[in-house]
Amino acid sequence: MLDGGTTVIADGLVASGAPEAIAGAVGKGTPVWILSHMALADHPEREAKALAAATGIICPSAHAAAELRTKHGQQDIVIATPGADKADPAKGSQPPHIVAVGALLPNKSQTLLVEALSQIRDEPWTAALIGSNDADPRYAAEVRDAVEHHALQNRISVTGELTGEALEDQWRRADLSVLISRSESYGMAVSESLAHGIPVLVRQGTGAVEALGDTRAGTALELQETGNLTNTLRSWLTDPALQERWRNSALRARDHLQGWDTTAATVLDALQR
Repeated sequence: MLDGGTTVIADGLVASGAPEAIAGAVGKGTPVWILSHMALADHPEREAKALAAATGIICPSAHAAAELRTKHGQQDIVIATPGADKADPAKGSQPPHIVAVGALLPNKSQTLLVEALSQIRDEPWTAALIGSNDADPRYAAEVRDAVEHHALQNRISVTGELTGEALEDQWRRADLSVLISRSESYGMAVSESLAHGIPVLVRQGTGAVEALGDTRAGTALELQETGNLTNTLRSWLTDPALQERWRNSALRARDHLQGWDTTAATVLDALQR
């Protein structure tokens, strides 16, 4: 409650579908803020109307805010970076265990990771693709087919969505996390990885780079082709000194993660202003 009234924070997808409702609520004195994770690919005119009608806009990263401004011109945007809860440090595995946490979706590029791993089967490793099979069943089937095509069923597990202790077990076993989505507004999987002291590979040009920041706990890759990912994974697998540097950087990053209390304070301060 603010100043005796209700303040609404609406998800950007919902708000962009109902710009008239946003304008009507604001016109009657109800502040409505839009939480925009990323600019929409479709119906930009409705998104523009919703943004113009809203009391304010919140984005989870400078990357997401820049995308919104590129599409709709200058916007007054509050950036509230997501927080993370520090977890117990991962213990790692022998052979090294690689995790990719995210729903099986074309944007997440799991098939690219499978292809890269298929080129380094001469090195010891295991991997887990952790995320919902139901978001895009056709692509999920493509991922499983790719694993079978390369005869990697004994090395790559497609776990489906995991929660609770099952997910924590994967984090505990992990030595490296991979988030190579073609687009990310921020990349919570990066923060979760660092919260467990696990280094991360991310794709250049996405919000995941912002989530990784200047921690040196991994690297950001240009991924126009599989080769760059393959070479980076091979370098990491065969270079104990590199593994140690990334691991130590991830542990330092873990100690300096922003908490959710900071995120909440940023949003509350914006609403009160």
